[in-house]
Amino acid sequence: MESRLYFGHVMHQRLKHFRHRLRYRIFTLYLDLDELPQLGEKTKILSYNTWNIFSIYDKDHAKRDGAPMKGWVTAHAKEFGVDLAGGKISVLCFPRLFGYVFNPLSIYFCKDASGKLAGILYEVKNTCGEQHGYFLKTEPKGDAPLEHGHAKEFYVSPFIQMKAEYAFTVREPDDKLSVHIRQHTDGSDLLMALWTGKRADLTFYNLMKSFILFPFQAFHVMWAIHWHALLIWLKGGKYYSRPPLQDRDVT
Repeated sequence: MESRLYFGHVMHQRLKHFRHRLRYRIFTLYLDLDELPQLGEKTKILSYNTWNIFSIYDKDHAKRDGAPMKGWVTAHAKEFGVDLAGGKISVLCFPRLFGYVFNPLSIYFCKDASGKLAGILYEVKNTCGEQHGYFLKTEPKGDAPLEHGHAKEFYVSPFIQMKAEYAFTVREPDDKLSVHIRQHTDGSDLLMALWTGKRADLTFYNLMKSFILFPFQAFHVMWAIHWHALLIWLKGGKYYSRPPLQDRDVT
């Protein structure tokens, strides 16, 4: 199987107005969407669209109506001029743990029929139950990391203004995972985020290891978001109201 998992860390560092930093150990799944139906047979404790210790549900992603993720990603790629027919799509995300998950960010790595990485779709969620995607075309250049950016279109943190720009520096996951995101406001960096990891096979043993090391990860993600929001507020973070959600689900 091409599907695998990564043991690593997530780190956020606020750089302007005041300093605030968080860093947590995590594990992350990297799943070939064509292999999802095989997960239960392969791992026993990770299932697709059925309850298990760990599970992946289509309704947690894409249109969030239970339709397969691959069709949604392929359709949006085509909308932006990228043909993924005959290609492979893999998603980087957290699984449900005992039926619960919150994915602040899921990333779809999209390869065309030739095997070339042709696009990346960043699927962002907020704690208001909303979601928005950013699709960016890619032009891999040897071993160099991919660098691209997009204007902020979606409300995430109540302490960061909407007038902002994202800059992504990403490597296609292999032996290591490396996702670096910077958020600019008023001409300089406001926030830096890192998502890193080391590869491990997607096996029963490694999933049990994940459960032992991070038994509350799915719940901890949501708890940590609210805990650090409180700390930022206590440090004097300025509050920005949530604007109406735009009609397009991917830009």
